Amino acid sequence: MGCSAQDLEDLARLNADGTKASSTTIAAVFAALSNPARIDIIRHVAQHERCGCKDITNVLPLAQSTVSQHLKVLIEAGIIVCETVPPRSCYSVNEHLMRSVAAATGAFVDSCCQKKPCNKTGSALRSESLV
Repeated sequence: MGCSAQDLEDLARLNADGTKASSTTIAAVFAALSNPARIDIIRHVAQHERCGCKDITNVLPLAQSTVSQHLKVLIEAGIIVCETVPPRSCYSVNEHLMRSVAAATGAFVDSCCQKKPCNKTGSALRSESLV
């Protein structure tokens, strides 16, 4: 499950105008982040400009085919950007997307931590029954 163009636009707007990222968009990014090997790949690519697949396989205990498959998932989610510079492809982290996801996650956590009654009638009834 990757991010659609609309999902990526949704996240791009998040920092620009304060709109909320959709649940679908956040879930798509988290699905791509749900594998520990992908986290390791992102960390490596983030610390080294213009990494190639071989650069990643040289430092992570993963086969080239496995790294390629993980990169495909991360690219489809918009987390990793691929630039072809013959004779190889170079990878970088989409920092704007990652910052947008961080902001969306923070907003999500904040919204989950606000305890409000579902309706005032229900809370008023509970209060009266305790008296």
